Amino acid sequence: MANAAFMKPMTISADLATVVGTGPMPRSEVVKKLWEYIKKHDLQDPANKRNINADENLKKVFGGKEVVNMFEMTKLVSAHLS
Repeated sequence: MANAAFMKPMTISADLATVVGTGPMPRSEVVKKLWEYIKKHDLQDPANKRNINADENLKKVFGGKEVVNMFEMTKLVSAHLS
């Protein structure tokens, strides 16, 4: 069985909703939409694909950071889910 916590619909903060849309939605869907946003706005660092260059909307989600790596991103996004 899939990880139930990963599939459970989560409440999304207003800042995160700006990027992925309003919830509730499961964490897996949030991550998928986050990547769609990153690719659509060309925010992945071409020199280092693991880094995301935040635009104004993502900075709010990333606690004001301009660049975060994929692993850090997951942790920062978790703070916006409840």
